[in-house]
Amino acid sequence: MSNLPRLSGALRVYTGLDLPGRHEDGELFKKRQLVTKKKTTVEASSWQKQQDKIRSKSSLTPAELDSIFKELLQCGRQLAGDTADADVAEGAAVYLIKIFKNVDKVGQKETNSLKSVFGPFPATVATKACSTINRLVNSLPDDLVELLGNEEREEADGAASIKEFGTEFKFVLPSVKTKEDDISSSESEEEEKKEVNLHYSASTSGSEFKTAARGQKITPVSKEFDSMWLQQEVAKYYGYSGVTEMGLTVEDLSNTIFDFLSSPKSDSELQNDLFELLGFDRFELIQSLLENREKLVYAATKEPEPSKPSLPRPKLEGSSKPAYGCQVVIQSEQEKAMLKQLRREEKKLDKRGGRAEDSSELTFVPAELRAQREAALQLASQAPKFSGRTGYDRQREKYPHVYDQMEEARMSSAFIGGVKMVLPDLLTRENNKVYEEVTIPPSEAAPTHVGEERVRIDTLDDIAKVAFKNTKLLNRIQTVVFETAYKTNENLLICAPTGAGKTNIAMLTILHEIKQHISQGVIKKDEFKIIYVAPMKALAAEMVRNFGSRLEPLGISVKELTGDMSLTKSEILKTQMMVTTPEKWDVVTRKSTGDVALAQLVKLLIIDEVHLLHDDRGAVIESLVARTLRQVETSQSMIRIVGLSATLPNYLDVARFLHVNPRLGLFFFDGRFRPVPLGMTFIGIKALNRIQQLQDFNTVCYEKVLYQVKRGYQVMVFVHARNETVRTASVLRDQAKNNGDSQLFLPEQSGSLGDATNNVMKSRNKQLKELFADGFSIHHAGMLRQDRNLVEKYFAAGHIKVLVCTATLAWGVNLPAHAVVIKGTQIYDAKKGSFVDLGILDVMQIFGRAGRPQYDTFGHGTIISTHDKLSHYLSLMTRQNPIESQFTNSLADNLNAEISLGTVTNIEEAVRWLSYTYLYVRLTINPLAYGVPYAMVQDDPTLQVYRHDLVVNAGRKLDQAKMIRFDENTGYFHSTDQGRVASHFYVKYDTVEVINEYLKTVMTEADIFALVSKAQEFDQIKVRDEEMEELDRLLHEECEMQVPGGTENSYGKVNILLQSYVSRQYLESFSLVSDQAYVAQNAARITRSLFEICLKKGWPIMAGRLLNLSKTIDKRIWGFETPLRQFSILSPEIINKLEAGKMKIERLREMDAKEIGHMVHHVKMGSIIKKCVHALPQLDLEATIQPITRTVLRVRLVITPMFHWDDKVHGSAAESFWIWVEDPENNHIYHSEYFLLHKKQMFSKEPNQVLVFTIPIFEPLPSQYYVKAISDRWLGCESMCAISFQHLILPERHPPHTELLDLQPLPVTALIDPMLETLYKFTHFNPIQTQLFHVLYHSDHNVLLGAPTGSGKTIAAELAIFRLFRERPKDKAVYIAPLKALVRERMEDWKVRIEQKLGKKVVELTGDVTPDMRAIAKADLIVTTPEKWDGVSRSWQTRSYVKAVSLIVIDEIHLLGNDRGPVLEVIVSRTNFISSHTERKVRVVGLSTALANARDLADWLGIVQVGLYNFRPSVRPVPLDVHISGFPGQHYCPRMATMNKPTFQAIKTHSPTKPVLVFVSSRRQTRLTALDLIAFLAGEEDPKQWLHMPETEMENIISGVRDSNLKLTLAFGIGIHHAGLVERDRKITEELFVNSKIQILIATSTLAWGVNFPAHLVVVKGTEYYDGKTRRYVDFPITDVLQMMGRAGRPQFDDQGVAVILVHDIKKHFYKKFLYEPFPVESNLLEVLPDHLNAEIVAGTITSKQDAMDYITWTYFFRRLLMNPSQLCIHAIRSVSLILNLITVH
Repeated sequence: MSNLPRLSGALRVYTGLDLPGRHEDGELFKKRQLVTKKKTTVEASSWQKQQDKIRSKSSLTPAELDSIFKELLQCGRQLAGDTADADVAEGAAVYLIKIFKNVDKVGQKETNSLKSVFGPFPATVATKACSTINRLVNSLPDDLVELLGNEEREEADGAASIKEFGTEFKFVLPSVKTKEDDISSSESEEEEKKEVNLHYSASTSGSEFKTAARGQKITPVSKEFDSMWLQQEVAKYYGYSGVTEMGLTVEDLSNTIFDFLSSPKSDSELQNDLFELLGFDRFELIQSLLENREKLVYAATKEPEPSKPSLPRPKLEGSSKPAYGCQVVIQSEQEKAMLKQLRREEKKLDKRGGRAEDSSELTFVPAELRAQREAALQLASQAPKFSGRTGYDRQREKYPHVYDQMEEARMSSAFIGGVKMVLPDLLTRENNKVYEEVTIPPSEAAPTHVGEERVRIDTLDDIAKVAFKNTKLLNRIQTVVFETAYKTNENLLICAPTGAGKTNIAMLTILHEIKQHISQGVIKKDEFKIIYVAPMKALAAEMVRNFGSRLEPLGISVKELTGDMSLTKSEILKTQMMVTTPEKWDVVTRKSTGDVALAQLVKLLIIDEVHLLHDDRGAVIESLVARTLRQVETSQSMIRIVGLSATLPNYLDVARFLHVNPRLGLFFFDGRFRPVPLGMTFIGIKALNRIQQLQDFNTVCYEKVLYQVKRGYQVMVFVHARNETVRTASVLRDQAKNNGDSQLFLPEQSGSLGDATNNVMKSRNKQLKELFADGFSIHHAGMLRQDRNLVEKYFAAGHIKVLVCTATLAWGVNLPAHAVVIKGTQIYDAKKGSFVDLGILDVMQIFGRAGRPQYDTFGHGTIISTHDKLSHYLSLMTRQNPIESQFTNSLADNLNAEISLGTVTNIEEAVRWLSYTYLYVRLTINPLAYGVPYAMVQDDPTLQVYRHDLVVNAGRKLDQAKMIRFDENTGYFHSTDQGRVASHFYVKYDTVEVINEYLKTVMTEADIFALVSKAQEFDQIKVRDEEMEELDRLLHEECEMQVPGGTENSYGKVNILLQSYVSRQYLESFSLVSDQAYVAQNAARITRSLFEICLKKGWPIMAGRLLNLSKTIDKRIWGFETPLRQFSILSPEIINKLEAGKMKIERLREMDAKEIGHMVHHVKMGSIIKKCVHALPQLDLEATIQPITRTVLRVRLVITPMFHWDDKVHGSAAESFWIWVEDPENNHIYHSEYFLLHKKQMFSKEPNQVLVFTIPIFEPLPSQYYVKAISDRWLGCESMCAISFQHLILPERHPPHTELLDLQPLPVTALIDPMLETLYKFTHFNPIQTQLFHVLYHSDHNVLLGAPTGSGKTIAAELAIFRLFRERPKDKAVYIAPLKALVRERMEDWKVRIEQKLGKKVVELTGDVTPDMRAIAKADLIVTTPEKWDGVSRSWQTRSYVKAVSLIVIDEIHLLGNDRGPVLEVIVSRTNFISSHTERKVRVVGLSTALANARDLADWLGIVQVGLYNFRPSVRPVPLDVHISGFPGQHYCPRMATMNKPTFQAIKTHSPTKPVLVFVSSRRQTRLTALDLIAFLAGEEDPKQWLHMPETEMENIISGVRDSNLKLTLAFGIGIHHAGLVERDRKITEELFVNSKIQILIATSTLAWGVNFPAHLVVVKGTEYYDGKTRRYVDFPITDVLQMMGRAGRPQFDDQGVAVILVHDIKKHFYKKFLYEPFPVESNLLEVLPDHLNAEIVAGTITSKQDAMDYITWTYFFRRLLMNPSQLCIHAIRSVSLILNLITVH
């Protein structure tokens, strides 16, 4: 009854319908509302009424009565079953009273009565109920006993008694009235009274008017309150002339207001309506209108004609009879509305008896109508284009592959526009007292010409033959789709009925994708991934089985990736196709770190059941598709999207959303294409009393089952709870026996039946055995697998006539039957915490099981629901309602996910992102559904402003919750740790607000559980009266911690359920079991997210507690229980004995197996327990510390595994741990990281792992820090070691820097040598060179120059070399550079400038180039590497050219602190040693970056007063602007991938046209970064904006390039540079970049040292590199990062340089400190001192212990040992013993 058909305007014209008729419609509506209200309260009131009656007359005390009622309710609940809601339980209690009030004991009659309604029940329940009711009855008078339980049959009386709409309307021609009739007719007076009564009796305006309505005498009202007064009042506020701002004249507005005032609404309701109409600024007007409402209305109803508002009325002349015109009038919406208004006004006037004689006659003049029509058309032609009500008013287009009968009907000439198509015309409707039934017959056959030439599999290629090996022909639908699916890359949307073979269409697209990755007959499996998104886990498992078996012969691996089945990284790499759920895939693609590579490999995304878009989960599909589409656009990679769906009403919208070309990729097949046509019956049970409802459900279900069985068909009855299967099957069987129909259900006798019976009788399932003999059976997920298999097998064989099952059978197993019956549509949803309607998806899936393709010509589906749900399912199954978007509900969460992912960084991008959603598609078509007025769509067709507002509001909410930082001025979004955690763990925005409110730095476990219970995810969990008793029991007996809120609050209930879940308590109530599963699933996730939040905040106490609690929930083991409970091999008995003995794990580790065995009184178990104890993953930690400066400490952590690896226990991959350093006094974490201990490392020779990291320290020194290692998965596996600062000696405070003096720059003429002056292109030295000029060029002092990279230190070195050439031309100079690349660069430069122009011999001495001795002997300048010079100078006594060296220039001397530092140290030590022995001064010039401890280095180099110049890092020729950004994520490669977009943005922001250098760590990263930058460029207006030369010229250059990647990148103005390129390619790239032909150069870090290419912007993308020795990623030395930064800023061109450093977020603070502060240089000699001493002993330099001690005093190590003993004395003892041994040996 809820969807009453409306009479169209066309019909209303010829009825005598008037305003009163319309009010009857309103009355009807009220009546229906009343019925609904009555329905919702009827059961409660019946039970309540019984209680009230009994309490008033019973002789028992209230306490005794309470006890009896409680017992009765308990019995009712047990009868009704734990899945029933409270109403049914109460109804059952009333029914029990009715049954047992007149009997003393439970007889057969009573048992049968109960069985017929409730199915099988425990006999004890009936006995208990009977005795309880007897006690109750004895306390009551007899007359009351008779009345008890006699609840009249409550039907949906509203539904049954309301006449069919329209029956009381008489279709009459309007009669012509004379004026006399109008005035004097008593009938018209009665009508007038009726009119007044209808209009005003509901008004609450005041008593005066109500009495008028009752026809009593009323005081005449002052005449001033008439229509003129109303017009004047309105004019006061809107002006007297012209049109008001609303577009209405004052007169029209007055009429509209009068309509409002004369409505039956109360003043308060009317007030809101008037505010909406007139606006809040017209407050006084509204007040005045409401005050005088009664008077005005009364005056108007009694007012004579002349004083009424003059209304525009058409003059209709002609005869009194209606004329029938020959033209068809087509009206616009506007015209319809106007005519409607006209009719209303006319009728009002008519009723009030004020119609003039001349206008009362109805006439029809075609000429006048035509003139009016032409005028209206002219007006309409000027109206805006978007004034139509929906997008469907526009001309519909015919698409080639849409086979839609309804659409064809719409396009026919007979179709009336804008009318809802109600139901197929062949349907039958039956309406009786018990139910209403609508039957839709099976659809007609599909047109024969569609897909008639079916595709034969044997004509296809080999790959298709393998995948379709059991198929000969594709069906008609697959044939139609074949060309597009198998031979193109088009996106597809396939809408077809369930069972039409959509899975095979998906297979065609999968095969097409595989074919694209075949090279020379081999499938390149690592090039692609296929994702199949299935809506349910059960369906995912079925798809894995289906696709897995069919694709296995091709070697394609198919795996499930759902909440239950997670895959390791290596498994993901080996899998080509993953079947997943929308939520899981959303989580995977949300994580920028970890799965970026996976997301980028996806080439085909298949989304099954796309019509879920209108479901609560639809927003997830929207965000997935939007993310995929944006990835396609940004990465320019092809991802094909295939949507599979049941028949949809608005398939065009979904096609637009999936970016499907409707002419090529849209395929729509309506119900005619079902393999077996489906007839449908919809039954609505009218009873409202829940017990009556139950009986009717059972009766009707039996009728329908019997009808099918009589015709020889098998039937499946679907119910919605496991125990309901047994209940329903028993009720059906009993009804069959009682009605004498049981013979019909018996299986046919056959040979196989005997075997079947024997096999079933072996089952342990009692009900299964009982039911099978009568031809019935049950099936649900709670049964054993073998029992389910038996049922499936024998139903398929025909031995079972009626199978009662749950929906899992429809999803998981393909077992069709001729007829299916859905009994009841209420299903419990823990997520909502209540009973909800069965989803359309489930109904379609169940109906999809109706009809067996090989045997039936049609199938039949019956759905039995309550009467109020009938129209809901009818409209869903006949696709009446367009599917709408649910995206706005989760907009904030999805926006946060995109911001965290980095795909949305500002408002503009967010607005663009919204345009990819289904929400946007529907907004433009049906804006009103989303609260958007049509006017807005007309003004802004793309809804840019509305989307902008949506984004800004969501941004503000997220900013408020600290999930993002939102700068409204610039419109930029920045992700925060909290937001990232929320995104990764799928935590809702509202929950984050709860966390912000309640999360503190210290909370107890009970506080944490209370916080988790308040999460928004649990808001909808309700506390039901029937659960209170069990919850109270759990609270008092099972809860380990106190529960704030108790049992009466929902968060208290959540807390109790969570604690009982961990305690592994058995729950009785079905709803509690369901709620508990939901709570446990979500609580584990929320607790994990809280742990990550606390870890990021640096709260160690909370982080530790939360990590343990999350493991507690996962493992269901409390912290106080033994960790050995985690091993299932140990029986509960053994565990209890261990816990009783209070045995700690540490104690058990020390005991041997026998002792343990005796202790638990089970000797054999001793060894197993011992094995389990040693399998708990414990680590041993040893931390050593070295202070780098007074505020920074380097920690070296040695991790040793202390457990035995067992694959069964630990898996075959790795064990994960969290390691952090905490300060217990300040409750703060200074460093944390996720550590993986791999199995292969456990079994390597050196299982120890070393972690090195830096932490801050503060003065005064704390007593100690703790290093903790806690297992990520295992409870009770926690290790700790303390870092003590008692004996820590901090290094000295460093002396201040050298100030840069404000000197006049020296001209190059100061060299006083014309030859030297010609070597320089510039005219003046820079300030640093000017300040050092005298010391270098006019003295022989040793010099240490510390200045930032790019400050001209090489020229300073040249000044010292030129002095040597001038003063001692016979001596040699040695230039030592740390890298071969630097040596090569110097050689290229000096070969020209020094050798050719000055005539001095320059020789290169490296591992690559070793000249002969004569060349070296003749050389004036030797350019070499430290190792080479060390090798040469070791034999200094025998090599004269070494002795001839008078100047050593050491470039980058700060590398002393590096791995290769000891070599530099030995060279300088040896040089000092040589000069002291030969008494020949060797000058040392050290060049370095700015240093912290330059004084120590200067002392070692023998620099006293003059020669030390250590400038600040900020003293640069070009000032440097540094930006440091941290990026989260444990894994290196995904983290690098997330840095690509920020790199692109940095280029766009800081250097859109100037040169840019991007430093990465490896060759692979140069390629990946360049390709990603090209992908981002593709989205720009000018993709070639970084190429600064004609494209034709570049093409010529590219033709000579060998590297294929370089060819691609150069075309976009991006160069790549690494050691893997051939020399020519490298040179081309360098030339193009130096000459600014290409703007971007992506290079490995070696380029920072090797080639001096300054750029305006330098991006350091990641500060780690892969170290092959330790097989893990380690940090670049800080010196390398400084060197890279030094390349920013070109002295001749830029006012400032920009460096952007992108680092791992946990290292951000470290870099922040040292990129602005100088770094102290320490000695690394100690580690390799024995090797170098050995070399000196061999060379004869050291011959005694004293020589060795003297030698050490020359080293820098000796200086630092005195200055920073803590840094160096760690290994000293170990090394000194080695050294002494060496000397003793020699």
